[in-house]
Amino acid sequence: MTIIIAHRGASSIAPENTIAAARKAWEIGADLWETDVAVTKDEHLILHHDDSLERTTNVKQVFPDKSSFIFTRYTLEQIKKLDTGFQYIETDPFGEIKKGSLSQEYLTSLRGEKVPTLEEALLFTKGKNWKINIELKKLPDNFMDFQLPEKVVLLIRKIQIDPTCIIFSSFNHKWLKIVHDMEPEIEIQALIGFSFTDPLDWGDYSFKTYNARDTLIDREQIKIAKEKGKQINLFPVNKIEDMKRFMAMGVDGIITSYPQRLKALLRGN
Repeated sequence: MTIIIAHRGASSIAPENTIAAARKAWEIGADLWETDVAVTKDEHLILHHDDSLERTTNVKQVFPDKSSFIFTRYTLEQIKKLDTGFQYIETDPFGEIKKGSLSQEYLTSLRGEKVPTLEEALLFTKGKNWKINIELKKLPDNFMDFQLPEKVVLLIRKIQIDPTCIIFSSFNHKWLKIVHDMEPEIEIQALIGFSFTDPLDWGDYSFKTYNARDTLIDREQIKIAKEKGKQINLFPVNKIEDMKRFMAMGVDGIITSYPQRLKALLRGN
C-alpha cells in the first residue's frame, strides 16, 4: 500500500508548515506529515520553507521598514506576529478558494494562524500518536555554522517523543549520518533531485529510503532501486493521474500537497 505523506501538511487547503495544515492532514487520514525546519535570529527552531518570509506570511505588512525578509533576521517574538492564514487567503496558492472548495467559516478560522515552533509541531504530532518527517534544509549564509541536526535531535530528546514517530530527510546526506549516529532508532531518508533538471544522483545506494523529485524519475530507475531493496517516495505529486502512474510503478510513498486526493484514490473513490 502506498503511504500518504502530507507535503508541508495538507498545504493545498491550509497554510503550509502550520499546525492548521498538520491538523487537516491528520483529519484526512495521511500516514504522516512532512515539514521544513528553519531557525530564528535568536536560535529558536521554527517551521518554514523559503529563505524569505514573504511568500507565506504577511511580513511586508507587519514590518514594512525591514530591508530583509530572510527568516534568520527575525526573532521568534517577531515571527510570532506574522499571519500565515492571512497570506494563504490573500494569495490562494493552489486555487482552492477560487474553486469554492473551502467554506467561509473555515477560511475565517485560518486568520491569525502563526508560524509554529518545531516544539509545537512535535507536541502536536506526539499528542495525535502520529508521525512526522522533518526536512533539514540548508540555512542562509549567516547561519551556515549552526548545528541544525544536533539541535533538532536534542529537542526531540527533551520532548521525549517516540523516535519511531520521527523521520529525518535532507539533501545534505552528511546531516542524516549525524542524526543516525546520535539516534540510530530515528529513520533517515535521503532527498535526491535538488535541481529541477540534473539527473537524479543515487550515489552508492547506501540509504534505505530515497525521496526523489517526481519529474526526474522513470520506471527503469524505480526498478533498479527496488531490485537493490530500496524504498522510494516521490515529491511533490499533486495530480491524480500522476499518483496513479507512480503507484502502478510500485513507489512506496507519495509526498503530496493534496493528501485528500490520494486518500480518496486509495479508497477507490
